[in-house]
Amino acid sequence: MTVECVVDARNRLGEVPVWDVAEQALYWVDIEGKLLQRLTPATGTVDRWQMPERIACFALRENGGLIVAFASGIAFYDLDTGAIDWIAKPEAHIPTTRFNEGKCDRQGRFWAGTMDDRLTEHSGALYRVDPDRSVTKVLDGIGISNTMVWSLDDTEFYFADTLDGVIDRFDYDPATGAIANRTRIVDLGGTGIGPDGSTIDAEGYLWNAQWDGWRLARYAPDGTLDRIVELPVQKPTSCMFGGPDLRTLYVTSAIWDLTPDQLRDQPQAGGLFALDVGIAGVPETRFAG
Repeated sequence: MTVECVVDARNRLGEVPVWDVAEQALYWVDIEGKLLQRLTPATGTVDRWQMPERIACFALRENGGLIVAFASGIAFYDLDTGAIDWIAKPEAHIPTTRFNEGKCDRQGRFWAGTMDDRLTEHSGALYRVDPDRSVTKVLDGIGISNTMVWSLDDTEFYFADTLDGVIDRFDYDPATGAIANRTRIVDLGGTGIGPDGSTIDAEGYLWNAQWDGWRLARYAPDGTLDRIVELPVQKPTSCMFGGPDLRTLYVTSAIWDLTPDQLRDQPQAGGLFALDVGIAGVPETRFAG
């Protein structure tokens, strides 16, 4: 299987790839670089937007622009003007946390989770932003929020805490956005590998980027390991299907704390990668507000 580095971005913390079907372009961020990036594969053009603070995650909006979780809070962002319309800063009173992963469900709600910057505590939480801009805390006691994925029939929600090395499955109510009945389906605790961001394919299997694992893993809905795809970088962070037929799997990665010696062995660390895993994905939903 060929893994191609399509943008040698050298992101310190590349994250959350989002494929825009309308534009036929892939957006992603460098959290630590305070950078939003966009690749248009047809031309090879890469556009960049410098942000006023760390940008953790985002989703495209039905009404144009983005809904963004910056490190400090959630806002609307205008790509043309750079204008920021703040929605909420629910953890402004907690100086050690920041937002991390986020994604829209198929009902157009934006979900975003926080993490503890000290990488040791479980002071993070998971929030849901409804189209009316109301913000609800859905879960707390989180170390590092990652992997927000919904089953194809919208009855299950998958969520990872990278600090604990686990992926959990919840029952999901698409009408209300409520989650219940937490079940552990993947446990990598003690392996030194952290389940990071994920996406779902057209067969309902979960693709998970595994921090410090040099790999992607594909899991069945019950957590059974289906396959491993090795990567040329140690710290893959997330993945997303894109391309005209949604058959290209894009993978973001990080340099983070790699030493000069380690970087010599993986010179494209922090890059954006693409590969064909023989199956298609499903399109991402825009925020409905």
